[in-house]
Amino acid sequence: MNEPSPTEPVSIAVIGGSGLYRLFDAGTATTIEVDTPYGPPSAAITVGERAGRRVAFLPRHGGGHTEAPHLINYRANIWALASLGVTAIVSSSAVGGVSPEYPPGLLVVTDQFVDRTSGRADTYFDRGSVAHLAAADPFDPILRRTAITALDALDENFAPAGTVVVIQGPRFSTRAESLWFRAAGAHIVNMTQYPEVVLASELNIGTVNLSFVTDADAGLSPEEGDDADAVSATLVFARLADAQPRILAAIDGILRTIPGDYTARQLIDPEQVAAVLARPASAGIGHRP
Repeated sequence: MNEPSPTEPVSIAVIGGSGLYRLFDAGTATTIEVDTPYGPPSAAITVGERAGRRVAFLPRHGGGHTEAPHLINYRANIWALASLGVTAIVSSSAVGGVSPEYPPGLLVVTDQFVDRTSGRADTYFDRGSVAHLAAADPFDPILRRTAITALDALDENFAPAGTVVVIQGPRFSTRAESLWFRAAGAHIVNMTQYPEVVLASELNIGTVNLSFVTDADAGLSPEEGDDADAVSATLVFARLADAQPRILAAIDGILRTIPGDYTARQLIDPEQVAAVLARPASAGIGHRP
């Protein structure tokens, strides 16, 4: 195949969550290694064609789920994608349901988050410059409408909106925490959507998230008796494996539906974004076929 130049811009990226570590068939994509001012990304980025679009793919947890959620180098991941020209990110995530209206098996087009993490590097503006991100609607409205249209066309079982509580991890919630999140108005719980979304917004990249509910977390599972939907790592990965065809079909539908003239919101002064992207990396961009 004709391999793309490692510096040829690519405008759409997919960030794969738990269970999604490869997007392209072997031998059909180009691997690009990007060194960033923040260290290496979770994995090398692959660029290929998916659903008729040229797409960059980055597995959030690394190629074999080697990066714990609280240790993921989110700044490096987003900077690396931005350096390739990405302006739209479609991400997948595994989530637990903390509301009975969000049962296992449901896909969710997330629209809000509540941050309950701690100690994560969550801004690019910490080197002598200040930028205040307007984050009332953290996920891009155009991309969210695109996802809803795509999932409707697939006749999918999905929720068009949902608030996710992002916890620190890697442990799951206690029963009290899970019930607290529900009482606070959350629908689902996850460990990785913060600060990924706000970092993308700081670089004027639009994001849309497709969450798959794998379990009933802790608060919705019964205290005694049948606990088939109570969260555990084994349950999460088993249900993700079963759901991979649905998740990939949904991602493909979203990719096909993203408008060809899509333009991300300019939430930060482009000159400030350019200054962040001009920060030197230790070794630049490497390329391997």
